[in-house]
Amino acid sequence: MRVFGIPVPLTRNSEKKALSPVSSRGGWWPVIRESFSGAWQRNIEVRKDLVLSHHAVFACQTLIASDIAKLRLRLVQRDKNGIWKEVENRNFRVIAKPNNYQTRLQFYESWVLSKLQSGNAYILKERGQPGDGVVGLHVLDPNRVKPLVADNGDVFYELSADQLAGVTTDTLVVPARDIIHDRFNCLFHPLVGLSPIFASGLAAMQGLAIQNDSTTFFQNGAQPGGILTAPGSIGDDTAQRLKEYWDTNFSGANAGKVAVVGDGLKYEAMRAKAVDSQVIEQLRWSAEVVCGVYHVPAFMAGVGQEPSYNNVQNLTLRYYSQCLQRLIEDIEALLDEGLGLAGDAGTGQALGTEFDLDDLLRMDTATQFEVAQKAKGILTLDETRRRVNVGPVTGGDTIYLQQQDHSLAAIAARDAQLIDLVNNPPAPVPATPTPEQQEAEARAFVSETLLSMRKAMEAA
Repeated sequence: MRVFGIPVPLTRNSEKKALSPVSSRGGWWPVIRESFSGAWQRNIEVRKDLVLSHHAVFACQTLIASDIAKLRLRLVQRDKNGIWKEVENRNFRVIAKPNNYQTRLQFYESWVLSKLQSGNAYILKERGQPGDGVVGLHVLDPNRVKPLVADNGDVFYELSADQLAGVTTDTLVVPARDIIHDRFNCLFHPLVGLSPIFASGLAAMQGLAIQNDSTTFFQNGAQPGGILTAPGSIGDDTAQRLKEYWDTNFSGANAGKVAVVGDGLKYEAMRAKAVDSQVIEQLRWSAEVVCGVYHVPAFMAGVGQEPSYNNVQNLTLRYYSQCLQRLIEDIEALLDEGLGLAGDAGTGQALGTEFDLDDLLRMDTATQFEVAQKAKGILTLDETRRRVNVGPVTGGDTIYLQQQDHSLAAIAARDAQLIDLVNNPPAPVPATPTPEQQEAEARAFVSETLLSMRKAMEAA
């Protein structure tokens, strides 16, 4: 057996007996699920294909998948200071071009959609020649993959034929090292993820039932069904004939036509009013339940009104923290492990993958420039300009700081010096005479000298 041109040994029959499939309880491998025990007998079913057609389910899944797919995945390396910086490495170009039939956006969108719809995303690694590592990644159909556990606890995966992914045999068992398994909400088994449809399916089916009933009603010319009553008793044959006549001439495309009846026949509508059944409230409630299960703010899925406050970043940050963050970090961690990027942390040369959140957490223009202005002293001028999509300038690779800012060490030294001066004041310094005083002292000295000379001459 060869997969992608590489020989893969098939498991022997004796080895197959040692592999046991895990319980799929809660997983969405079957097409139809019971929302509660006995629902099947009562014709209350949750069909996955129908649930996916509900507007809130479709909006939540496509919104989450597209928002994650639009983030650029970067290859980063940790330097000796523990800072992660983007680097280029030809050996890991697979994160930018996973395979030959999907773009980066299409691949990660398929990854997330598979996880949201079935609770599991299975990514098959395509290996190149020895020493090349992983050269391709393929999202498998979750309905064609089954986890297996050996007697010694090793995990394997049974793959059904998938020509697009390079699996050409009907059944192929591969070890866990060849599969990246991203699973969601493992409530029943560690290897079986649980789709949000498990919790939102019944609400979605309720919303679809309301929409289907409303569609049928308006297709009938907004005329409700009803009964024909007669003042006396009529036979079954007559009742059947009247029913067929009424259905043929006054329903469907003929709804709204004028009916002429006699013999005391009377038509009575049999439909609850929309106000009485609270159709709009029930429809909105079902959509809000779906949004709550996916942790998507309802207004982002077109349900309800937007918040009144105008802060785009805060709204997006809330959506990221409660909905996207876990999904994003799952992909990053699985790629780091699956591609062998997590090196020796002690060397400071570990590689990793990281989504660029700047493509998601965008601010309005005023806030962007306000943040850029406050980043002085932390980021260089070029780094600040790059965040507002402006090119570098001469001297922009230097961090600027205003002169009045001083280090805590300098302030502490200054305070210590002041305290020392207070406790040990210096000896007083004689005051220096002013020029007027110096002139007066000189004149007095000359006068005294002349007076002494005169006295000496007189004495002689």
